[in-house]
Amino acid sequence: MTASPPPSGSTPGAGAPRTCYRHTDRETGVSCTRCGKPICPDCMVEASVGFQCPSCVAEGNRKVRSTRTTFGGKVVAKPYVTWTILVMMVVGFVLQLGTSNPIGQATMSPLTGLFSMWGYGVVEYGEWYRLITAAFLHAGVFHLLFNGYAMFILGPQLERWLGHGRFLALWILGALAGSVLSLLATPDSGSVGASGAIFALFGAVFVIGRRLRLDTRMIMVLLALNLGITFLVPNISWTAHIGGLVGGLLIGAVFAYLPGRDATAGRRTLVHALLLAAFVVLLVVLTLVAPSLWTTFLV
Repeated sequence: MTASPPPSGSTPGAGAPRTCYRHTDRETGVSCTRCGKPICPDCMVEASVGFQCPSCVAEGNRKVRSTRTTFGGKVVAKPYVTWTILVMMVVGFVLQLGTSNPIGQATMSPLTGLFSMWGYGVVEYGEWYRLITAAFLHAGVFHLLFNGYAMFILGPQLERWLGHGRFLALWILGALAGSVLSLLATPDSGSVGASGAIFALFGAVFVIGRRLRLDTRMIMVLLALNLGITFLVPNISWTAHIGGLVGGLLIGAVFAYLPGRDATAGRRTLVHALLLAAFVVLLVVLTLVAPSLWTTFLV
C-alpha cells in the first residue's frame, strides 16, 4: 500500500525539512508563535515575541477595536475634512471672480445669483440647493479670509475631537441651520458665505470645551466680538450667524453629553445619528411651513 504524501507545511519525520505553509517550495526553520505553522521570510510578521503568520495577524486585527475619541469618533491623524472644505471655499470664490461681470459701479458673478441663499427661490422655485451652495460663495476677499481663518483655527481641533464624520455633519448642519433661519426671517434677501457653519463651530467649541473643562474664555470673547459685528456692521446676514450658532450649540451638546460617559461606541454612534436625523427633519419641516409663517408674521 502506497503512503500518502504529508500535507504541505507539515513535518513528515524527524530531520526532514519543513516548508512554509503558504509557499510549499520554501524550506524554513521558523514557526508562527501563535499557531505553530512553519513560515518563510516573506510570511514573517514581527510580533512582540518572535514572528506570526499573516493569517494570525489578520485574525488579531479583526479582534482589536479601533481607537475612538472621547465623543465616539475614530481618531483623526490629519483633519482632511477641514482642508477639503477650505479648498472648496477657495474654489467657489475663484469661480466667482472668473465669471464676474460689471454691473453699474460694481461687479457680480452670475454664480452669486444662481447659488446664493434666497428664501423665495428655495420655496417658490424649488431651488433647495441654495441652502448649502451659498456656504461656498463669498461677497469679497475679506469675507473669504475671515471665514477661512476661523475655519483654519477651529476646524482641526474640532475634527480631532469629533472625528471626520461628526465634524462634517456639524459643519453641514450648521450651514443649513443658518440658511433655514434666513429663509424664515428674511426670505427676500440674498446672502452668501460660510458664516452659518463657522458660527456652528464656535458654538460647538464652546460646549465641548466646557464638557472637557477647558478654559473657554477666549472663545466667549471671540463669539461676543463676532456677534457685535453681526448687529453693528450693515449688510451682514444676522440670520445665518444666529441660526448657525444655535445649531452648533445644540449639536455640540448632543456630541458632548449624550448618551452618557459609559455608553459603548456603537450606542453613542446610534444615538448621535438618530438625534442628527431629528435635527434634519426639524429643518425640513421649518422650510416646508415657511410660506405660512411669512403670511402670519411678514405680511
